[in-house]
Amino acid sequence: MTKTSDLILSTSVAPHVRLLTLNRTSKRNALSNELIVDLGATLRDAAIDEDVRCVVICGSDAFFSAGADIKEMRERGFEAIDNCARRSAWRDVANFPKPLIAAVEGICFGGGHELALLADIVIAGEGAVFGQPEINIGILPGDGATQRLTRVAGKSLAMLMILSGQSITARIAMQAGLVAEVVESGRAQIRAVQLADLIAQKPPRSAELAKAAVLAAFQTTLDAGLEFERQAIRFAFSTADQQEGMNAFFEKRPPNYLGN
Repeated sequence: MTKTSDLILSTSVAPHVRLLTLNRTSKRNALSNELIVDLGATLRDAAIDEDVRCVVICGSDAFFSAGADIKEMRERGFEAIDNCARRSAWRDVANFPKPLIAAVEGICFGGGHELALLADIVIAGEGAVFGQPEINIGILPGDGATQRLTRVAGKSLAMLMILSGQSITARIAMQAGLVAEVVESGRAQIRAVQLADLIAQKPPRSAELAKAAVLAAFQTTLDAGLEFERQAIRFAFSTADQQEGMNAFFEKRPPNYLGN
């Protein structure tokens, strides 16, 4: 295992697949400024690493992340969650161009849930629980949940979670569209790596274009999104991997995608 920092552990777990483990277990992986900045830096590096085609983020078996660091907030107030370094790190996560999978076990609360909302695919263990409990300490979500949770799960469930502070189970999260698959507890990481391995075997440029096109659906109008899709597939047709994929199809052999 390669140590990127004390707080983010990085390892190659399959060809072209990077596993990032949140490693602040003594604090239930609370997203301190140091941790989120390290995560942003790690993803920036992965974004320009041609060998990386898909990234999986995980925590421990007991908790993905309990949320933002409440001790930091008590000591620093609003500045603890609203400073240039933290904002920049969250942008690095949100703008990561390659497929990003979250493997969630146990507690996924507050900022941890907001991190999972930035993943392209969420795989959850049966015992995972998701929540936005910030109202219980006198505040509200500040790292994106009021917007992203509402867009994904709808107004009613977002209001329930944010206004009451109540958590939801993995099964309910899947029904709401927050989770793609629910697996046996303890197997979320295994399934996420399997899926990442499958995605990493696809043409990487087309995967990045497909991700960008799907995300455009949350950020623009239908007409603009359809035009983005049209331009994305136009570019895909100009790649060597497109030729390789179609040649392999007609020659009845596995394709060998090089990212060109």
